[in-house]
Amino acid sequence: MYTYNPWNKFYKEPFGAVCNRESMTIRFTASGNVAVKLIMHRDFGARHEFELERISEDTFETTVRFDHGRALYFYHFEILEASDWGSRRLYYSASPMGGEGHVTEDLNQVADFQLTVFDGNDETPDWYRNSVFYQIFPDRFFNGNLDGRINSPKPNSFLYAQTSDDPYYVKDPSGEIARWDFYGGNLRGIIAKIPYLKELGVNALYLNPIFLSDSNHRYDTVDYLRIDPMLGTEEDFRHLISELHDNDMHIILDGVFSHVGDDSIYFNRFGKFGEHEGAAQNQSSPYYEWFKFSNWPSDYKSWWGFKNMPELDKDNPSFQDFIYGAKDSVLSKWESFNIDGWRLDVADELPDDFIRGIRANLTAENNQKILIGEVWEDASNKVAYGQRRNYALGDALQGVMNYPLRDLIINYVIGNLKACDVAYQLMTLRENYPKSVFYGNLNNIGTHDSERIITVVGEANMDLAIGLMFVMPGVPTIYYGDEAGLTGRKDPENRKYFPWNDIDNRFYTLYHYWAHERLSSEALKNGEFSIGYIDNCLVVLRHTAEETTLFIANPEENALTISPEKITMLRTQEFTSCLSDLDDITIPAKSSCFHKIS
Repeated sequence: MYTYNPWNKFYKEPFGAVCNRESMTIRFTASGNVAVKLIMHRDFGARHEFELERISEDTFETTVRFDHGRALYFYHFEILEASDWGSRRLYYSASPMGGEGHVTEDLNQVADFQLTVFDGNDETPDWYRNSVFYQIFPDRFFNGNLDGRINSPKPNSFLYAQTSDDPYYVKDPSGEIARWDFYGGNLRGIIAKIPYLKELGVNALYLNPIFLSDSNHRYDTVDYLRIDPMLGTEEDFRHLISELHDNDMHIILDGVFSHVGDDSIYFNRFGKFGEHEGAAQNQSSPYYEWFKFSNWPSDYKSWWGFKNMPELDKDNPSFQDFIYGAKDSVLSKWESFNIDGWRLDVADELPDDFIRGIRANLTAENNQKILIGEVWEDASNKVAYGQRRNYALGDALQGVMNYPLRDLIINYVIGNLKACDVAYQLMTLRENYPKSVFYGNLNNIGTHDSERIITVVGEANMDLAIGLMFVMPGVPTIYYGDEAGLTGRKDPENRKYFPWNDIDNRFYTLYHYWAHERLSSEALKNGEFSIGYIDNCLVVLRHTAEETTLFIANPEENALTISPEKITMLRTQEFTSCLSDLDDITIPAKSSCFHKIS
């Protein structure tokens, strides 16, 4: 009797997010003697009512122009039914699954539809959208010294006897790290393996932190302006970038600007850099105002309470200037090496203005730079520390690490989610994000912060997990060693040394196949996206004017034969009519099929 579906262009145009200063047309179908209103409010803002005009016997319509800047909006419908017995008020509410909504009589039960209004056409660079990334944890990849020598070993550290040794933390009685452990991977090692990476199908690198630090992970920065000597020199870094660019490859760095190490030159808790240097040693230090002391020098705000990582005051003008403002800022120095962008660690800890300051710096230097953030949830509506974050509304992040996709892939292939659930949740993400952000997310099925994908899903499900990551919109990322068959739970098990003498060809072949399919297919890189399901098979269609690809996943223990014309597609478009021309398809157990239809 009442219908509205924001995924159907009859009911809402345009689909998904709307650009500021553009209009949205809403249609609602209802029969009988009714009046319909669109009730909309700006996020934490004013409420607005729009009367829908009856344009046919059962169709109502209104057009809303958005010209008040970027923001989230939330909306539902109010229906006034009239009859000989009087009138009653109903509400049309969003479904928990997304797509078509439902009617309720209780205003307290109304769940609003989300509308993202973003500012401008914030497209990602062509090179980025056309990339297959490879994430490298530098200490664990390869030692490029011909004699196997480890560069500049750190005092009181632990060096493994063999690279095949499993990583292990040496802790003191209180549970703190007593000896940081190292394998000796370095920048020259990455240079040496560029041919391997190119053969795999990789054309972009994301490096975990490379700046001077006490730990192997280097998220406790000691000096933002120095490369850790264990990794090499600035000359090595320039050589790496030059070799990458000569091979049509790109590189982004990890920016850790939320906190530093307590033994850094900025904090200097233990006086390593002098008894009068740093915020913890001298209240007259130029760095003192970068930190938040409750009781100097021992009581200070730290990242998640870890005392070895003092938190930085990102609202401090001096710190902002140091990171991205001045000509000799951190960003300016490393951009002079011709890097291609940054991944911002713990973006939730960075204020929106700070992120926009970094983005402005990158844009001023070169609009071919990319800025990605570590956000673990739907970044379009993320609330962190009591504030709605404007990550995806323009002039800020161009994409985030796509952990929601990782969670959906894992839970689908191991049987915790059905295909219809995955399809609905992915379409909700597509609806919430501006298209450039949805296509700009850094897709992953494993990182240094998560368990190895093989360990989570099992060997039998790797075909599905890998294929799903590569066919989805976004930029696929291989976590170093996943293609070699590395296993492991969370840190430190997920940070083993790359097994160069024991690469598992089963998984290498899968990654190699999909990386090269991705690079050669315009549909997979930039094509329109539609998703659906039939039984428990997940169906992904990607489409350009010249090419349509069809991917069907079967996580079941038995082979399934499906009729393509019976697939339920959540966002119907003209190109889905090609399904009716296909014969029945049989998909083997725990496997997938991939077709290039045109």
